[in-house]
Amino acid sequence: MALNAEESGRLAALLGEHAERVTQRWTELVAASLRGRLSQAELRRQLQELHRALITTGEQGIIDVEADRAGELRAVLAELSRGRARQGFSATETAISVFALKDVLLELLEAEGGATALRDYVAFSGLVDQMGLFTFEAFVRTREGLIADQAEQLLELSTPVVKLWEGVVAVPLVGTLDSARAQVVMERLLQTLVDTGSPYAIIDITGVPAVDTQVAQHILKTVVAARLMGADCIISGIRPQIAQTIVALGIEFGDIATKASLADALRHVLRLSGIETARRQSRRDV
Repeated sequence: MALNAEESGRLAALLGEHAERVTQRWTELVAASLRGRLSQAELRRQLQELHRALITTGEQGIIDVEADRAGELRAVLAELSRGRARQGFSATETAISVFALKDVLLELLEAEGGATALRDYVAFSGLVDQMGLFTFEAFVRTREGLIADQAEQLLELSTPVVKLWEGVVAVPLVGTLDSARAQVVMERLLQTLVDTGSPYAIIDITGVPAVDTQVAQHILKTVVAARLMGADCIISGIRPQIAQTIVALGIEFGDIATKASLADALRHVLRLSGIETARRQSRRDV
């Protein structure tokens, strides 16, 4: 709800004339709702910035949160929302920081009286409601961004590529393998193959609870991509239950080597690379 020039002027004058009283009372009301989770000094600073932005915008003649001239007000509201979202406050607690201004304005208008007091309070309340909605939306956007970043970080942490031996890397998979995670697995494996120059890669699915057609397709795509990089892939962790499921689904791994455990896969790779043979020969010479 936009205020006309006359209403915005009265709001700016009211907030400016009782600046100390407004920030003090506003801080008290919000602090009670936050139950000490934010220091009084920090809270007062935030509300003072919002108080100044309201006065500045009101002095321009028309107040509307979406108006071009309300850019400073939107910026302060957005910064308040982002800060609260990062600090772990809820959207409701953040919005209350704005809505508490209604109580402050009501107290001021009741004390001053006047023929326009009721009309001004209705108009000012509409503006505060608009500010609260803007704050809520900004909070949600920030929260969604934080969740997306955390999900990406967890995805990267859940798909490590480890070096088992010189020329041998492994990807121990744990949990469900969906399209997004499969893409991360493929990218990290290929990058590690490039960085280490490893000719062998082991994809261990011991921690994958179930293998269906979709999971199998993701694994096969990763194997094909690794082969295009010149690396041979071995799939390990084929438990009896998973083996039965693969057979029942008719999934074909073709000429891809499969082993029951990561240790078996590593021994297989060592045999292919001739490391075990060389060691046995050296023992005979001794």
